[in-house]
Amino acid sequence: MATDYDAPRKTEDDSESIEALKERVPDKMSGAVDVEDADNPSGFDLPGADLSDLDLDVVVLPPQADEFTCVSCFLVKHRSQFDHESKLGPLCAECSA
Repeated sequence: MATDYDAPRKTEDDSESIEALKERVPDKMSGAVDVEDADNPSGFDLPGADLSDLDLDVVVLPPQADEFTCVSCFLVKHRSQFDHESKLGPLCAECSA
């Protein structure tokens, strides 16, 4: 039996009006702000906030024997990313391109 895919289909879900559907779905353009922000539970940190009372524990390692510091981007890179030595110092493959 052939199926007419262009024919309108009616199901029992179609009995709801468009107004009822609009009430069920939250308005994405509303100005409501979600107070429970799982990504930032402590609130929002504004730029320029005073962070002088924070203690950060970071271990800084010097460049290893198989690493170099690019003179263009100032990143410590692995020797496999070394492209060539310029008159200023070593360049990585990304900066020399």
